[in-house]
Amino acid sequence: MYNLNRELAKIEQRGEKIRVAIIGAGQMGNGMVSQVASMKGMESTIVVDINEELAKKAFLDAGFTEDKIVSTNDLDEINNAIAEDKVVVSTDFLQACKADKIDCVVDATGGLEIGAEIAFNTILNKKHVVMLNAETDSVIGPILKKLADDAGVIFTGSAGDEPGAVMELYDFADAMGFDVRVIGKGKNNKLDFDCNPDTVREEAISRGASPHMITSFKEGTKTMVEMALMCNATGFVPDVRGAHGIDSDVKSLPQKYSTKEEGGVLNNYGVVDFVNGIAPGVFAIVSHKLKSVNEEMKYLSMGDGPNYILYRPYHLCSLETPLSVAMAVIENKATIAPKGGLVAEVITVAKKDLRAGEYMDGYGMYTCYGLIEKYEVAKEQNAVPIGLVNKKTKVLKDIKKGEVITYDMVEIDKTSLLYHLRQVQEKIFG
Repeated sequence: MYNLNRELAKIEQRGEKIRVAIIGAGQMGNGMVSQVASMKGMESTIVVDINEELAKKAFLDAGFTEDKIVSTNDLDEINNAIAEDKVVVSTDFLQACKADKIDCVVDATGGLEIGAEIAFNTILNKKHVVMLNAETDSVIGPILKKLADDAGVIFTGSAGDEPGAVMELYDFADAMGFDVRVIGKGKNNKLDFDCNPDTVREEAISRGASPHMITSFKEGTKTMVEMALMCNATGFVPDVRGAHGIDSDVKSLPQKYSTKEEGGVLNNYGVVDFVNGIAPGVFAIVSHKLKSVNEEMKYLSMGDGPNYILYRPYHLCSLETPLSVAMAVIENKATIAPKGGLVAEVITVAKKDLRAGEYMDGYGMYTCYGLIEKYEVAKEQNAVPIGLVNKKTKVLKDIKKGEVITYDMVEIDKTSLLYHLRQVQEKIFG
C-alpha cells in the first residue's frame, strides 16, 4: 500500500473522488464513513442499511449536513443526487450495486447470505467489491474471485481485518526472500465452545456489541473463519484441526512455533494458528537460509534464530478498509484474495446434543460452532461448512455434542444464492 496517500492526494487535486458505497451501517460501517470523510480523494457516497436512521446517522456523525443527504431507493434519484454532489441513504443494497458513479462497494454487513448477494451483484455491475465480511468469503471466495476476474474488477478482503493485516506481513517477508513458516493472529479470550447468546448477553451489552457477535468470538468460529482466509490466500494450512491456539507472549513465539523436533509444537511449517496473549496483533514467523542475513537479524535485535517474528501489534478493522478501496480502484490490486480453490474449510461441530427433526441456527448461536480443517480432509469426511448452516437446516438424525456434522446428518437449505454459488465453485475447483 505504499504511495496510496500521494495517489489519493493527486485525485483530490484534480477535483475528482473515488466514490464508495458502504452496505451496513453498524459499528464498522459507521466508523468507515467517518474515516473516509477524513481522507483525500475519496467519498462515502451511498450508505445502505435496513435501518435508514442508522445509515443517516453515519453521515451525520461524519460531519455531513442534512441538506447534503438524500434518502431514496429509486435508482434514477440516486444517480441524480450523486450528479448534484450529494450523498445518499438507502435501504436497498441493489441500488448501490447499480448506481452509475460508484467505483467500489464495501460489504460491512457480516451476513453470510446477504454477503453473497452483495458481492455477486456488485461484480455483475462491474464494480470493485471489498469484503469486510470474512464469513461469506470463507465459503465462496474462490468463485467470487473468478467472477470478478472475468468481469475485469477486483474482489478483495479488507485491510485492517486480521487476514488482510497478516497478508501484508506475508507479502513483505516473501518479497524479501524470507521463508515464511507460520502466520496467524492473536485471540483476546479463551475458547469457550459452550457459550451462546444467553451466556454472553451481559458482556455483549457492556461492550455495546450483539450477543451473536460476542458468542462467535468466544466460541472461536470468527477466528477459524479469519484463519481460513489466510490459508486460501497463501496456500498455508492448519497444522491440526482447530489449530493449536497456544498461550504465549510475542518474544516466545519463534521458539514455540518451531517443529516438535526443534522443541516446539508444530508437526509442519507452512501453517496458520492463533495465540492467546498477543491480541489484537497479527504475526508471521520467518527464517532465512543464508548466514549473513541471520547475523544481521541478530544485530537488529530480532533474536538468535533460526526463527524470527514479524509482529504487528494492531489492526484497525474498518478504519483501514478505505485503503483496500483505494488499492482496488487506483492499482487494480486486491489486499487479500483466494489463490485458487479453497485450501481450508470451517467445518460444523455440534455445540450440544441435537435431535432428529429439530432445526439448527448457525455460528455464534446455540447449536453449533466452527473449526478450521484442511479442505481436502473436510471434503473427504463430507463435513458441512458452517457457512451453509442456518435456521432452515433440519437435523435428520441424532447428533452428539462435539460431533462433526456431515451432509447425511442434516438437510441443508438449498434456496440461497450462497448455496448455489458454492455448488458452482465445487464444480469448477473441486
